[in-house]
Amino acid sequence: MKYSLKKTGLLLLTTLLLCICCAGCGDKDSQLQDGYYSAEASSYSHGWKEFVSICISNGKLVTVEYNAKNESGFIKSWDMNYMRNMEQITGTYPNLYTRTYAADLLSKGDAQAIDTITGASSSGKKFKLLAEAAMEQAKKGDASKFIVQMPPEEE
Repeated sequence: MKYSLKKTGLLLLTTLLLCICCAGCGDKDSQLQDGYYSAEASSYSHGWKEFVSICISNGKLVTVEYNAKNESGFIKSWDMNYMRNMEQITGTYPNLYTRTYAADLLSKGDAQAIDTITGASSSGKKFKLLAEAAMEQAKKGDASKFIVQMPPEEE
């Protein structure tokens, strides 16, 4: 079967237009809606309650914040004594691993694709749960804070 250059070009153009048109036909529920979304642990663990906040703009993840606060609202990554003690024991500290986990989510867009950091693996597991909850809120366009039941602490 012979195709002329004109017919081949028309076939390619039609295929290209069909692909472009179908690109926007995805599942609406899987698209991120613009806004700010947050998820927070249901309870304090070792005196701290983790939280994740994200911002979606033009359907894309543009900022991620991960941290923890104590009952008075003091932020864990600001606690210099905690940092010094943890770094000596584990080789990492909250101001480092919270920024690393947040940057990884921002670049990968998928919490499950993030590798946990040695010395902060428990926080990594919590981050993944909180980040997934915040991303689900963004898919629904629900800006209310989502409270996440955390699994029991591993001793």
